Amino acid sequence: QVKLVESGGGSVQAGGSLRLSCAASEYTVGNYLMAWFRQAPGKEREGVATMDRSNKSTYAEPVKGRFTISRDNAENTLYLQMNSLKLEDSATYYCAASFWTSSTSPRSNGNYFYWGQGTQVTVSS
Repeated sequence: QVKLVESGGGSVQAGGSLRLSCAASEYTVGNYLMAWFRQAPGKEREGVATMDRSNKSTYAEPVKGRFTISRDNAENTLYLQMNSLKLEDSATYYCAASFWTSSTSPRSNGNYFYWGQGTQVTVSS
């Protein structure tokens, strides 16, 4: 059974940094398209960053230049480095895994079949 476990969330002041991790089991992170999504209260879940099998990454416009998605195949873990955090980055962040290697619209949640439980990120002023 595929399992995704996120960690690394927490509270941080605006301008600070956090690194989220997503440890996968029964799933090889280097073989497929994976993503980070986030959902703030009262808002729809949105795709934040994706990485496909060829290491091509995409980012939502609000996080470009501040967030970096990466993976460690040896550790079978996906990461999201978040710098220069803003109040509007506060949300629950989810790791998501596909069985496809790539997608023409990678930040669409319909690509993803497995989801982690989420980790909370709170940015304060």
